[in-house]
This record gives sequence, structure tokens and C-alpha cells, in this order.
Amino acid sequence: MRQALGKGLDALLNGSNIEGSQDNGSNTRIQRIPLDKIIPNRFQPRKTFNEESLQELAQSLKQHGLTQPIVVIYDGGLDKYEIVVGERRYRAAKIAGFTEIDCVVHTKLDDKQMCALALIENIQREDLNPIETALGYKSLIQKFMVSQTELGEYCGKSKAAVSNSLRLLNLEENIQDALRNGVISEGHGRALLMLPSGAKRDALFNKIISSKISVRQAEAAAQNALEDKPVKTNKKDADIVAFEQNLQEALGTKVELKTSGKSGKKGILLIHYDNLEQLDSIAEKLKSKLL
Repeated sequence: MRQALGKGLDALLNGSNIEGSQDNGSNTRIQRIPLDKIIPNRFQPRKTFNEESLQELAQSLKQHGLTQPIVVIYDGGLDKYEIVVGERRYRAAKIAGFTEIDCVVHTKLDDKQMCALALIENIQREDLNPIETALGYKSLIQKFMVSQTELGEYCGKSKAAVSNSLRLLNLEENIQDALRNGVISEGHGRALLMLPSGAKRDALFNKIISSKISVRQAEAAAQNALEDKPVKTNKKDADIVAFEQNLQEALGTKVELKTSGKSGKKGILLIHYDNLEQLDSIAEKLKSKLL
């Protein structure tokens, strides 16, 4: 159940009935529409659609059909139905070979309502990447003059969550691209924001990419950099890398050798396993080598 709207969005979306159930005098109707009469939403906040995910959804549609109609509005000038909500389902339906689908047709929606509904629906589904979400928040705030608190209440987020999301837009474009593509997480992005733009932020970003450190490790590294402590690169000796690769091939699983001390002669050998069966297999391989 959605929480109360902020005053700005409440006035904007009052009566828009995004779920589109056909009821007592509503401005919607259910209609079966050919796919070639449907066009994408001009205000779609999602810029990328995962092809693998669309294929999976298309397979589901083939098996179970479209259980939730998409939402559209008729454009008389184009004689087309423009998507308000449900572009992933529309794309998957095309992949599945459908020629027509059920749609909830809105008869009264202006451009502002379409933009707001498309943004909010995607944000609430939580399937946008962090930069798309941040741009969605920014667009809603700028277009409709709502506060971060009002927007957070409607989208079921805290004001801090909205604020932290918007701050990601202060990162350099290459870091934003990494967030868009899932190379780093939103938590990594927030850790990078702890540092001013420049050499220290670039060094930490490169460390996150090259060493695949966790968010907590990135936060600690950022704090160290703020205190003028050197950011460690954790580059491994070629002999250690070769040792890890040989052992990984022998055991069939990821292996890590972590040295300690100034001499690097001490350390820890980590052998990863995903389940008990794999652990048993590793144990048998080690036993065969020892016997």
C-alpha cells in the first residue's frame, strides 16, 4: 500500500489511478491492443534494458501469459497508444511473439502526470540502477517542486535515502558509468563521496575496481585517505598469482594467498567452496595429493 503523497505530487496525481482498475466513472478502460499500435514512454527513466532479464520475462509470458496489463494512454495525433507503465512487459511480449496484449487505457493524463507516474513506478519497483534512480528523483523534484521529504514519503524511502541517492550525481562521469553498469555498488559510490574529487577519489575508485574490495573496506580506505594515510594497492607478487592459479586449477575452486608481516613470509591460505559437496570434493583432492 502506498504511503501518503507529498502535497505537490498529491495535487498532480490526484485521480490518476495508476493501477488502472476499471471502476465507477474512472478515466480508464481495459482494452486489447495490437503491439504495433503501442509506442514507448517519452519520459521513461530507464535507459538500459537487460537482455537476459527480458528473455526470462518473455519465457514466463509464453508459459503464463500477461498477468498484469500494461498502462497506456491514447495519442490521437499519432493514432498510437503510448506506454505509461510496463515497458519491460511490452518488450518481453514482442520477444515472446505476441501480436496484441491487454492494456489499461487512460483517457485523461497530461505530460506532467505521465512523467511523474513513469518515474515513481520505476523507483518503487527498485529495479533501476543507482544513477537512473538518482536522475528520477532529481527530475521529480525539479519538475514538480516537491521536497526530498515529500518524495521519500511517497516512494517509501527516508529523506536520507533520497539525499544519498541524489549525491551520487556529484560523482565523475566515469564513476557514474560504473554505477550504471553494476561494476560498483551504490555503497561504493557513497564511500567515494567521502573524498573530494581528484587524485584520492581516483585512487580509491581504481582500488575498488582492481581489488574488488567490499563497501566496508572502501569506507575504511576513504577514511584513511582523509587522514592522509596511503591507499594500499594490494598488488600481488607474480609468484603468488601463479601459485594461486595453479592451486585453483588443481582444486577447481577459488584460492587466495594473503601474506602478512614485512617479509611476507607469513600469511593465510583461503580456499573457497560453495556447498558441502564441493567441500568434500576439495578434501578428497587434498587427501589424494598427500597420500
